[in-house]
Amino acid sequence: MRKTWFGKAAIIGALFASTSVLAQTAQDDDAPVYLIADQVFLDGEDLLVASGSVEARQGERRLIAEKITYNQETDTLTIEGNIRLEDGSTTVVLADAAELSDDMREGILQGARMILDDRLQLAAVEMQRTQGRYQQMSKVAVTSCHVCDDGRPPLWHIRARRVVHDQQTRNIYFEGAQLRVLDVPVFYLPKMRLPDPTVTRSRGFLIPEAVSSTTLGTAVRTPYFLPIGDHADLTVSPFLSAKTKTLELRYRQAFYNGDLEINAAGSQDTIREDVGRSYVFAVGEFDLPEDFKIQFDLETVSDTTYLQEYDYSSKDRLDSSLQLTRDTRVSSFGLGGTFFETLRVTEENDTQASRLGEARYELRMAPDYIGGEARLGFQIHEHVRDSRTDIVGRDVQRVSSSIDWRKSWVVGNGFDFQFLSGVSTGYFDLDDDSTLRNREEYTIPYAAATLRWPLEAIGSAGATHLVEPVIQLAWSEDDTNNIPNDESTRVEFDSGNLFSISRFPAPDQNEDGLRANVGLSWTRWGVEGSYSRLSLGRVIRAEEDNRFSESSGLAGLESDWLFETQIGQVEGPMLTARSLLDDHLRLAKVEAQLNWVFPRGALDATYLWLDEDQQEDRDNEVSEWTLASTYAIDDYWTGSVEWRYDLVDDRTSTAGLGLQYLNECVKMDLSASRRFTSSDNLDPSTTVGLTVSLTGFSAGRSSGAVRQTCKS
Repeated sequence: MRKTWFGKAAIIGALFASTSVLAQTAQDDDAPVYLIADQVFLDGEDLLVASGSVEARQGERRLIAEKITYNQETDTLTIEGNIRLEDGSTTVVLADAAELSDDMREGILQGARMILDDRLQLAAVEMQRTQGRYQQMSKVAVTSCHVCDDGRPPLWHIRARRVVHDQQTRNIYFEGAQLRVLDVPVFYLPKMRLPDPTVTRSRGFLIPEAVSSTTLGTAVRTPYFLPIGDHADLTVSPFLSAKTKTLELRYRQAFYNGDLEINAAGSQDTIREDVGRSYVFAVGEFDLPEDFKIQFDLETVSDTTYLQEYDYSSKDRLDSSLQLTRDTRVSSFGLGGTFFETLRVTEENDTQASRLGEARYELRMAPDYIGGEARLGFQIHEHVRDSRTDIVGRDVQRVSSSIDWRKSWVVGNGFDFQFLSGVSTGYFDLDDDSTLRNREEYTIPYAAATLRWPLEAIGSAGATHLVEPVIQLAWSEDDTNNIPNDESTRVEFDSGNLFSISRFPAPDQNEDGLRANVGLSWTRWGVEGSYSRLSLGRVIRAEEDNRFSESSGLAGLESDWLFETQIGQVEGPMLTARSLLDDHLRLAKVEAQLNWVFPRGALDATYLWLDEDQQEDRDNEVSEWTLASTYAIDDYWTGSVEWRYDLVDDRTSTAGLGLQYLNECVKMDLSASRRFTSSDNLDPSTTVGLTVSLTGFSAGRSSGAVRQTCKS
């Protein structure tokens, strides 16, 4: 008959009175102890025996065995038959037999196997428990791969003469360690230390990476991780080849109110002999009291080609900034500065507006008597060039402000009428340009009336259709003709600014005169999750505004037709496109993007075509395809491809291939990329990289990893 026995019998005290075979917590020590067995009896005066499906529990700890015998004279436990010791979900010990002291701090387990975090398996001929914290194992095989019962070796395993698991420091120490792949010896280490899978941060080497490049030769990157307290760490990565000696650094720190990360590297190479090369990128963001936020970004490099030759970044213009912001429901404040540095051979830093400072404030108000919404804006701006040469070294300082009032009404048969009126003012101080006056001012009144008529209908298939014609009459009297265009050199015409008072991005330029902005959109939401949107619009002016470039689509009395579309599934492929066409259906600009996330992968493709435009410093047309895709070939293999093709030159600009193998115990990444284009300071280059990591010795699991199965 099955019996349940509770209380403070000697066997229970022996099992859980002190430190168990597994790590304990104070909460577990206070928990009640339960023993379940088919039989519990005394054998003579000294032996207390529990036999038949024995199970002892205390908190999250559990001991399962066929038989437990407690010898009161020797204070020892003899445990027999299919022993299983569990400590919550992190550690499991299996054994055939065990001889332990009554406090279970000392003892020997025969035919033992330890499983850490349900990932790493350590199988030993014998396991010895000492000092209540060390598990010493002899003749050990360690792996995180699934082990089959048919005798086939795992994909990889480590054989060691001796292994010690320190439960307090959560480290695993190996002596005479031999790594085997498919049971073939690969390398040998006399001593080795690795963290167990429950450790989230531990000092030591990370996964090395082998890289072969036509620019840098064959190199090996060996990262070393150094935790600094609980909230900071430093990763030091030597990157060495016959052509370069590089040291890479990454420092990260988490604060109670923000984060900081610094990436840097220093090199001595054969590309620029006897000249040190380096870069530093740093970024930080911190929350301050009263909803303020401070952000900074530092980017600096020793020379123009270092970032691309070492594949640290593809940026050809660097920007370092410091910003203080505060955004609430009714106001927005910003104060900051930015330093720009160009790496392009066609640009000079002295003649670029390299230093920029700006302060801004915007307030929204709700007037009590007239309703609607009033907005007040104020801005101080300065940009400076290092050059003192006349005209090309021009410096600009300005103060601008605006105040407006807007309100909307629903009138007639569902018409939405909106009215906007306001005035903006500005003061400019211009230096180092003899063609301009040193002081310029402007006052620009403006107004706009907008009428929308949204029409909604439900189709026979249940789809919802929305048709919305929009017409807007806008007027402003611009007084900025004598102000240089330094900030509004690039104007984008899209549905986001079709009904804006001014499509110039900065206050140094403003649209002038009377104009009509018209648009029509159609949107469909299908019951099966499909989505479609088509929109058409243009600007018609009473007088020409020749400050817009030809390719912007906004020059002349009538703008080009703006055509935008978005077609796809809410959870599926989505195509977005925008184009500008004149009355003769000639294109000035085309851009399209396809995004598709499907069960086995993802696809991102873009197409861009820009007409040549001297006003935008574009001597030739631009036309290119870009493609990026990943595809899961099966449960373990994933391929990726990146491709950028220049249609004007009819050649590939960049291309890359990647192949990844991932299962429960290994991750392999193989990549190859080539930059085909060249310039005055960069040659074409090819890079091949390989990273192989044996998982199981770090916290967390590889995302998407599938456990291998045993096939007959």
